[in-house]
Amino acid sequence: MDNTKPTPGLLEDSGQSFRRSFTLLDGILLVAGSMIGSGIFRVSADVTRNVGSAGWLVMVWVLTGLITISAAVSYGELSGMFPKAGGQYIYLQEAYGKKYGFLYGWSFFAVIQTGTIAAVAVTFANFMGYLVPAVGEENILFTLGAYHISAAQVLGIGTIVLLTWINTNGVEGGKWIQFFFTFAKIGAMLTLIICGFMFMKDHNIWHDNWSSAWLARKTETASGAISHTTLAGPELIVAICVAMVGTLFSSDAWNNVTFIAGEIKKPERNIGLSLFIGTLVVTILYVSMNLMYENVLSMHEIANAPSDRVALAVALKIFGGTGTVIIALLIMVSTFGCNNGLILSGARVYYSMAKDGLFLPAAKKLNSKGVPAKALWMQCFWASILCLSGKYGDLLDFIIFTVLLFYILTIAAIFKLRRTMPDHPRPYKAFGYPVIPVLYIALASFICVVLLKYKPNYTWPGFIIVLIGLPIFYYLQKRSAQADE
Repeated sequence: MDNTKPTPGLLEDSGQSFRRSFTLLDGILLVAGSMIGSGIFRVSADVTRNVGSAGWLVMVWVLTGLITISAAVSYGELSGMFPKAGGQYIYLQEAYGKKYGFLYGWSFFAVIQTGTIAAVAVTFANFMGYLVPAVGEENILFTLGAYHISAAQVLGIGTIVLLTWINTNGVEGGKWIQFFFTFAKIGAMLTLIICGFMFMKDHNIWHDNWSSAWLARKTETASGAISHTTLAGPELIVAICVAMVGTLFSSDAWNNVTFIAGEIKKPERNIGLSLFIGTLVVTILYVSMNLMYENVLSMHEIANAPSDRVALAVALKIFGGTGTVIIALLIMVSTFGCNNGLILSGARVYYSMAKDGLFLPAAKKLNSKGVPAKALWMQCFWASILCLSGKYGDLLDFIIFTVLLFYILTIAAIFKLRRTMPDHPRPYKAFGYPVIPVLYIALASFICVVLLKYKPNYTWPGFIIVLIGLPIFYYLQKRSAQADE
C-alpha cells in the first residue's frame, strides 16, 4: 500500500489536483445544510397520522436521529481509511468489489441524488410561488394531454443550473453559499422554535397533547370520513417503521461530506467529526421543532395541516397573515442551501466512477478550478429531466428501501474490512464498535423487513431501479476488457 502523503493542500490524481480547501466547519455545514431541506416543515403531519400522539411523534424523530448519528459515527472509520473523492461509493467498492460500488453509484445518479435535487429545486420554486404567483406550480406554461410543465418546474431547473454554474467555478462560491444559507436556516429555525414557546400562551394545547402522549392511534380518511385505530404491540411497531420513511428522508444526505474527502483538510479527522457534529445538531433541531409544533398546535391540527404544511400552520398561528411569507422565505433559504450541498458533493461520486471506467469518461476530468465541471453538468442535465418529468417524488418514495440497504452494506463493511484489511491505517475507529454499528444494522434491517412486508410499494420499485444497473455494469466491464485486449 502506498502511504506517501500528498502535497499539502492538494490531492494528486493523474496530473490533476483536487484542492484541499474545506475546513472542519465547512464539513459540518455541508452535513447540516444537506440534511435540512423541506421535510422537517411537512413530514410531521404524516407521522402524526401514523402514530397519532405527542410522545410517539417525538419518539419517531428521536429514533431517526439515533439511527442517523449511529450511522454517521460508524462512517468515520471508513472515511479515515479511504480519504478519497467518492465516499460511500469507494467504501462499497473496497469492501465488496466494483459491482456493488457501481450499483450504488448507478442508483445515486439515477435517482438518489438527482431525484432529491429535482424535488428540492421544485419545492423552492413552489414556495417562491407563494410570494410571486407567476412562478408557482399553478401557472402552467405547456400542456400536452395529461402532461404539463409549470413555471415552478422551469424555475426549479433554473436554480439547479445556477448552482451548478457557481460550483463549476471553483469550490469557494459553493462554500460561501453553504456557509451563509446553512447559518441562515438554522438561525431561522431557532427563531421559530423560540417564538413557538415564548409567544404561545395557551398552555392547554401542550397539556392536552401530552395528557395522552403514549396513546398511539392511526388516522385514516375514507369517503370524507375520518377514522381512528388504536395501536399497540406489533401494529404500533409497524406504524413507527412506516412513519420513519419520511423522517429518514428528512435526515438523509448526511453522508455527502464523504464525497468531498479529496478536498477536505485532514480528512482522516475532519470527516468523522463533521459527520458526528452535523448529524447531532440537526437531530436536536428536528426534535426541538416537533416539540414546538406540539406547543402551538393540537395533534389534530398537526395531522390535518393543509397540504401537510405544519410549519406554515404554526407560523400563521404565531404571526398571523405574515406567517405565510415567513415560512415561504425560510423554506426557500433552506432548500436553496440544501441543493447547493447536494450539487457540490454529488458530482464527486461520478468523478470517481469515471476514474474506474464505470461512468462517462468526460466526468473524470477536473477543470482549471480543480472541480469536476463536466460531472456537475451531467448531474444538472439529469436532475433537470427529472424536474420536467414530475415523477421525482415517486422515485424518492421508491428508493428509500434501497438507500437503507446501501447504508446497511456500508456499515457492515467495517466488520469485513477489519477482517480483510487488518493492517490498513485507521486514524479513527468507529465509535462504540461493535455495539453501535451492530445496533444500526439491526434497526435499519428491521425497518427494511417491515417495509418489505407491509409497504411493498416502497420496496420493489427501488429494487428494480438498482437491478437495471446490472446489465449496464456488465456491459461496461465487457467494453473495458475489450479495450484492454
